Amino acid sequence: MIDETRREKLSTLQEKIAYTFNDLTLLDRALTHRSYANEQRGEQLEDNERLEFLGDAVLELVISHHMVEVYPHYTEGDLSKLRSYIVSEPVLAEIARNLELGEYILLGKGEELTYGRHKNSLLANTFEAIIAGIYLDSDLDAARRFVIPLFDKSIHEASQSEHLQNFKSLLQEYTQAKLSSIPMYEVISKKGPHHQRIFEVHVKIGKKVYGQGQGKSKKEAEQQAAKNVLKILQENNGLSEAEEVNTPAISETI
Repeated sequence: MIDETRREKLSTLQEKIAYTFNDLTLLDRALTHRSYANEQRGEQLEDNERLEFLGDAVLELVISHHMVEVYPHYTEGDLSKLRSYIVSEPVLAEIARNLELGEYILLGKGEELTYGRHKNSLLANTFEAIIAGIYLDSDLDAARRFVIPLFDKSIHEASQSEHLQNFKSLLQEYTQAKLSSIPMYEVISKKGPHHQRIFEVHVKIGKKVYGQGQGKSKKEAEQQAAKNVLKILQENNGLSEAEEVNTPAISETI
């Protein structure tokens, strides 16, 4: 039974998450840690662990679907790496902190004393439980509308990280699938002294040049060039509409 004080507090949280529960007990359960449930003798209070289990699956499905739609050129391996980062504990905990979920969690005395409200694992698990609560209270589309706006920034930032993807691989996958061709990279200039060399590379697909990039090594320049071409393809929705880039011949050799 949810008392009036708790009901008012949950009402505030619902405003923060922009979702109003039809069954408020689902939200209350999502915020109930097992340490609290164990201390409520005789009440047979249910904790949030089963909701956390379901929420983890719902989150992975929603994020996977979104990434497949937004990044059509990514391989299965690249999508897996990106998703692994996005649904990681630190990212979930940070989102939970932004929503101030810690203020609403029901904790046992022991967890309270050990600053459980600030633990990454506890916050991430609670966030997943809330996702499950929304899914059960409504449907998958409601869960998606809740999740995607919260992750948009993290997904975009992670997708730009060269630690998470190989742009040359992404570009080759795309051109092989769509054009039965592979991109060719050519160094067009090398500038600066040996210890501060800057390479400039352009990318040819067929006989046309569609992008270029710079870097402190040939490999770095090729990655940047591939990234720039992928951006052109995404913005123009295909190679046929992308404009050819004119680049000069190599200006210096070693």
